[in-house]
Amino acid sequence: MPHYTAGFEILSNLKSTTQIFSVANEWFLLYIDSMNEGSGVKCRFCDECDGRGCVGELPGMGGVYNNENFMRNHDEWGLISASREASGDFDEAGQSRLPAIRLAPITGAVQNVGYWDEKSFYSDLIGASIRAGLRLSVGDGYPDEKLKYGIEALSAAGARGAVFIKPYETAKILERMDWAAGVAEIYGVDIDSYAIVTMRNLVNLQRKTARDLLELKARAARAGLPFAIKGIFRPEDIELVREVRPDIAVISNHGGRVETLLGSTAAFLAERGAEIKSLVGAVWVDGGLRSRRDLETAAALGASEVMIGRPIISALARAGAEGVAQRAAALVSPVTTRVS
Repeated sequence: MPHYTAGFEILSNLKSTTQIFSVANEWFLLYIDSMNEGSGVKCRFCDECDGRGCVGELPGMGGVYNNENFMRNHDEWGLISASREASGDFDEAGQSRLPAIRLAPITGAVQNVGYWDEKSFYSDLIGASIRAGLRLSVGDGYPDEKLKYGIEALSAAGARGAVFIKPYETAKILERMDWAAGVAEIYGVDIDSYAIVTMRNLVNLQRKTARDLLELKARAARAGLPFAIKGIFRPEDIELVREVRPDIAVISNHGGRVETLLGSTAAFLAERGAEIKSLVGAVWVDGGLRSRRDLETAAALGASEVMIGRPIISALARAGAEGVAQRAAALVSPVTTRVS
């Protein structure tokens, strides 16, 4: 890695943004190589990111229940697609419709990804996602810097994104909404992170009530922004949606990383998506989406957006911004191979 002073001199002598990006990305890959040599990266870079290579690795890239929900999230998009085709419940013309793709809210880069520091992770992740044409989001965590670094990365890029906040006491959520006021295009509450027991006990996460969420929805509305509830995965979550009527409901089991019901987001969308859609402005979904066919299935089941997490992290850790661009392109490619 060039010394910083020498590095700035090199960049100042380059004549085009393309040259600057090329050199900067080359340096970034040198960082990645050094991190990999130190066994820092926790992703196993499996041929397909299906949850079978990182069982029990939490902290890390795995999930709870021996990755059961992580694996179901991945597997059941294909099962549902095949079932719909076999039953004739398949709109050939509609298969060209794709939902928008948004970067999932991600924090814990050091302990879960093995990145060298949280601030660099967010800067690199947001920059790479913008280049790849992804819609953006940032997540919340402990300590507060995890959210602040995401906000800083959006601000530095002159970008806006969905800001998902943990279910703290309401006053603390409102404070975080104020922090993000300059970069938020959507405010959301990540209700399923209440099921992260260690964090719940550490920072006093709460099981949010309809009254709490209506207050937050009203604050978002005063700012002229949509309000989202993320983590819809249980029958009682649907009742919460019925009372709050958020602008956006995100079907999610936190990538199989929280203790909740066993099952997949694909199956939940297939079973309850139409009901949820009747209560909100838009339905989003995350979890296990790896191919254009998966995206088409999500759209056919009523999702207007999908959020992608692990494949983007893996691509960034393996090949920098260029890797993220390639991964995003592979997601929408008509080639049937699923991305890892």
